[in-house]
Amino acid sequence: MTIDLRGRSYLSELDFTAAEIHHLLDLAADLKAARRGGTERPRLTGRHLALIFEKTSTRTRCAFEVTAADQGAATTYLGPGDTHMGAKESVADTARVLGRMFDAIEYRGSAQSTVTELAAHSGVPVYNGLTDTAHPTQSLCDVLTMREHTRKPLPEIAYCYLGDARNNMGNSLLAMGALLGMDVRIAAPAGLWPEPGLVTACRSLAERSGARITLTEDVETGVREADFLYTDVWVSMGEPLETWGERSEMGVPPAEGWGSIGLLLPYQVNDKTVAATSNPDVKFMHCLPALHDHHTRLGEEVLHNYGPDALEVTDEVFSSSASIVFDQAENRLHTIKAVLVATLED
Repeated sequence: MTIDLRGRSYLSELDFTAAEIHHLLDLAADLKAARRGGTERPRLTGRHLALIFEKTSTRTRCAFEVTAADQGAATTYLGPGDTHMGAKESVADTARVLGRMFDAIEYRGSAQSTVTELAAHSGVPVYNGLTDTAHPTQSLCDVLTMREHTRKPLPEIAYCYLGDARNNMGNSLLAMGALLGMDVRIAAPAGLWPEPGLVTACRSLAERSGARITLTEDVETGVREADFLYTDVWVSMGEPLETWGERSEMGVPPAEGWGSIGLLLPYQVNDKTVAATSNPDVKFMHCLPALHDHHTRLGEEVLHNYGPDALEVTDEVFSSSASIVFDQAENRLHTIKAVLVATLED
């Protein structure tokens, strides 16, 4: 079957079919091998990309810019405050302007409605570099990384996401696994599960794809015989640190004096969590950055205010041979490159 993604936007995992996602994964693997082997050829020469970053970034920005450089394209970075979008000019009007000047637009910010509106009015492909709702370039790289670290076909892979799942990564990992027929587990407090509407849609999708979806508050149930353990920071990007001491809306009383940290500590990925998988080959994944120690300003603040040396993952796991987080980070480049080549190449 011929897959043609030219001119398509990538706003969420469910924008593409399973066959189209597999095509992107195969293309990413080929592009990765070509780059490492010194045989990569530019396929986007003369293309111009607008990179809108309303939220800061390390991996996403670098992956788009290095992709463009490798492939012969040019980028224009538009950081916070660099455009009038949403302040003096509507999103729709900004999209119409940028679509006249650029061949594609990447957006990283808060509202999913913004990236959707950019795609609706620009007339060029638009890519979601992260919103509060979804992080589809991350979940694509995650699946490529899983493929590289197991001989199992995707439908036989089991992965468990632990911690705060009511965020973009919880949503994206649930959607991607449901689409590809994988064994997806969410281990989190019930008040921090993905939105019911998304869960219902993914369960319906799973009936067609053969995916197995488990949402549980019990860590041992979630991780048993998992091939991959995955977690993310417990407060999403842009939320204030004080949120860790609040979140009364989660539906479960926080531990005394700990706020949501007390609620989430049972879901920390540590040696006990790894052992509970009963899988000696289990791998650990994280989309980064991670609070696995206190060697950052934020880590020091957490340590001073709340006490633990690590939050969502201990340094023993993060720095262990089971950790594949930096393979994962590198793969942001190769999967984003695949998306750009597939949607922009003549």
